[in-house]
Amino acid sequence: MNAPTVEELTLLHSHLCQALGETKRIEILYALYERPRHVSALAEDLGYPQPTISRHLKVLKQCTLVSAERDGASVIYQITDERIIEILNDMRNLLRDVIERQNRVLASEPANMEA
Repeated sequence: MNAPTVEELTLLHSHLCQALGETKRIEILYALYERPRHVSALAEDLGYPQPTISRHLKVLKQCTLVSAERDGASVIYQITDERIIEILNDMRNLLRDVIERQNRVLASEPANMEA
């Protein structure tokens, strides 16, 4: 199998970012990082309707961020690669830095100095 091209990687990158562009999906990933769960347990733990959780799990599964395994009549979902949590944590750290820089810029503006 050939290595993916830059264009293919860029497209996959875009699809992955789109999948992560929904807050509920990020919450689901963090919850599954704690432990694998059935969709009903995720819905109860996160406080969202089960159809909502199922819809978001479908997107995450299509991006191969989560996998599903049969457990009798139900399905258990789990994260496929824990590096996604590292990436999400890095993004949160970056966002904290961005907010801090923005606050410094706002604090140094002349309008704020007169107030």
